[in-house]
Amino acid sequence: MSYSNVKTYMLKYSDFDFKDELKLSALLELAQESAGGSADELGFGYGALKPLGYGFIVVSTHCKFLRPIRLGDVLTVETWPLPPRHVIFERDYRVTDGEGEAVALLASRWCLVDLKSFSLLTPDRLGETHTKCPYRDEKALEVPFWKIPRIRNGRLVRRLSVGNSNCDHYLHANNAKYADFFLDCFTMEELNELQITGFHISYSKQAKEGETLSFYREDTQDGTTLEAFDESNALCTQLRLWYERR
Repeated sequence: MSYSNVKTYMLKYSDFDFKDELKLSALLELAQESAGGSADELGFGYGALKPLGYGFIVVSTHCKFLRPIRLGDVLTVETWPLPPRHVIFERDYRVTDGEGEAVALLASRWCLVDLKSFSLLTPDRLGETHTKCPYRDEKALEVPFWKIPRIRNGRLVRRLSVGNSNCDHYLHANNAKYADFFLDCFTMEELNELQITGFHISYSKQAKEGETLSFYREDTQDGTTLEAFDESNALCTQLRLWYERR
């Protein structure tokens, strides 16, 4: 029988936005929690890797919503690792509601890094844990692209300073926090007119406490792309958002 980690989550009021729909950041936090639980089960979780000086960081997540997730929903997240390729570790997720109906599908890419240098490591660093891992070939969804096209005519929409509450145990802004950073580049009036159908978020460079990020936005016929740059004008993170007009 194929391996997967399955966990049901009781959602909090704070997981939802002003429209009583699940925040993108809350969904990313659920995915992160499930990924951590699965990695712990399989022997390469945070606690097992930290003494070795290794850690996993997510570099890209693609999501497709099958319907809006609303206040009152109970969500079950199923996740499993796919066979790694060179320095890329893939992990997929299927999110279902209390009736067992799929409401969101996610695919993610991770890298194993040396925590001192943040250089990329290959799967063989996991030793026997890697060779015995019950990887699963099944995809939750096919990702049309893993590289988000760069903005051509973006406009500066906001700046913010990364605070300590935005950072995780790797001392950089946590991946889920960026979803809130990006959604704050919209007004409530704008978001009230949109039904988000999917998103793709990718991470290129760490942002640490005290760094100022500049956010640029470009709207096209089929969605919006946002990019965050640090003070050296290096690209840190991108978000591609797809939506329908209400």
